[in-house]
Amino acid sequence: MNPISLPVAELKPALVGLGKVINSRSTLPVLQYVKVERTTDGWVALTSTDLDRFVTVRLEQPSTGPAMTVFIPHEQLVQLTKNSDRNESLLIDTTPGGPVIKFALADNLGESKVKLIPLAEFPVTPRLPGESIPLPSELRHSIHEAMECASIDETRYVLNGTFIDASNPKANYIVGTDGRHLYSANSFALPLKNSVLIPNNKFLGWKEFDNDGEWQLKADGTTVQISSRRWRFISKQIDGKYPDWRVTVPNPSDARTHVTLDPAKLDALIKLIQRMPCHDPDKYQTIGLECQQGQFMLLGRDTPDTPWTRVPVLDAKIEGQEVSIFLCRRYLIKALEYGLNTISLNEEIHPLRFHHKGRQMIVMPLRIDGPSSRKPATPQPAPVNPPPSRPVPPPAPPPQPMITHPTSEGPASGEPKSATEEVIDLTLLLRDKLNEGFNLLRELSLKLKAINRDQKTSARELNSVRSTLRSLQGLKL
Repeated sequence: MNPISLPVAELKPALVGLGKVINSRSTLPVLQYVKVERTTDGWVALTSTDLDRFVTVRLEQPSTGPAMTVFIPHEQLVQLTKNSDRNESLLIDTTPGGPVIKFALADNLGESKVKLIPLAEFPVTPRLPGESIPLPSELRHSIHEAMECASIDETRYVLNGTFIDASNPKANYIVGTDGRHLYSANSFALPLKNSVLIPNNKFLGWKEFDNDGEWQLKADGTTVQISSRRWRFISKQIDGKYPDWRVTVPNPSDARTHVTLDPAKLDALIKLIQRMPCHDPDKYQTIGLECQQGQFMLLGRDTPDTPWTRVPVLDAKIEGQEVSIFLCRRYLIKALEYGLNTISLNEEIHPLRFHHKGRQMIVMPLRIDGPSSRKPATPQPAPVNPPPSRPVPPPAPPPQPMITHPTSEGPASGEPKSATEEVIDLTLLLRDKLNEGFNLLRELSLKLKAINRDQKTSARELNSVRSTLRSLQGLKL
C-alpha cells in the first residue's frame, strides 16, 4: 500500500492550526491524536478535535494511493517535523503491528512506531447540510473585533462568543461584549434563518486561517461551520439565549457632546494615551476625557490624591456642551485602534459611544471618588464635617447596567419595573452608599497618616533637642 506523504513545509504550519483545539490536559488519549485520511480521489486531510470543536486542513497536493485513515499523536508529528528538513516529507504507512511514520535518516528511512487506537474511538466530524454563505472581508474583520470584546469569564458563558444577530433580516449585527464594553457592527444582510452564537476560539484569530482566502459560513440550530480555501472550523454553538444587547446602546439623539478626531492622527493619540500618568495601573487604568472652553483634553494623574494632569488633543472638533467623563484607557485605546474616531457623550454617568459608519463601541464610564475633576467657575469653601451625602437617585436610573436583560427584544416604553429591576436599582443605591462610606474611611485614614507623620517628626525633633542637652550637660567649663 502506498504511504500517505506529508510534506514538512505544509505540515509544520498545519500542526500549529490543529493544535489550537487540542486540549493537552484532556484525560481521553484519543483527543491527543490527529486523524490523517486520504480520500479515494487522493486528497489528504488532517483533523483534530476537543469533542466540541473540529479543525480540518486539506493539503495542497493529492497523494497517490487508495483511501486510508490512520490516527497519529499530534506531539509525535510535531517532534518529527522539528527534526526534519523543510524539503523533506513524512510518510504515514500501515503495518500489521500498527501505523508507522517514516522519515529521512541520512541515506535511509527511519521509522517511528505509533500506538494504535481503534478507529471507532475518534469522534465523528459533524456534517452541516445546505449552501455555504460567503462572508465579505469587512464582515470577517468585524467578527475579529467583536471576538476581542467578548467575555472570557466562564461564569458568563453566553458572553464567551460572537453573536450574529439576524432578528432583522435586512440589517444583521455582529456583537461582542463582556458587560463593561460592547462592540456592534451592522450594514450586513446574510441569508440566515436564525441568529448564530459563535464560541470564541484562538483558531478563529489565527493569522494563517485569516489569510487563507474567503470565509464561508454554515449554521444550523446547534452547530456552526466557518471554512476557508483549505481550512474548516466546526463548533457547537453556545447553548443559551444572548442578552438583549440593544438596551445598553444609548440613543444617538441623546448625546450632548460630540468629539471628532482626525483619523490620520489616531496612532499618535494612542501613543499619547499610553504615556499619560495612571494612578491605578493594576485596576481600571483610569483616564479622563474633558471638553472645556472649546478644547478636548486627556486627564491623568500619578496618585489618587494628586491633581489631574490635563493634556490638550490638537485637531479635535467639539460640538455641544462641556463635559468631563472617565473610563478605562484599555477600552479607549481599543476603540481608537478600531478606527472609531467619533466620541458621543452625554453626562459623566452615561455610557460613552465611539463610532464610525456602521461600527460602534459602547463603554461604561468609571465613577471617580473624591474631588471633582472640573475646574470650578468660582471658588467654593470646602466642607469641613461631614461631606454631604449623595442625593437618592430617581426611580429610573439614567444608565441601565450593561447586559442585564436575557430577552432578545427591548422592553416596551412605559412598562412598569419588575421586581428584579427594583432589586437592581436598590443594589446600585446601596453601592453608592457603600462608596460614600469607603470615601469617608479613606479620608480618615489619610488624616491619621498625616497625624502619625507629624508625631514622628515631633518625636525626632524632641530627641534631637534631648541629645543636644545631654551633650551640653557633659561639657566642662
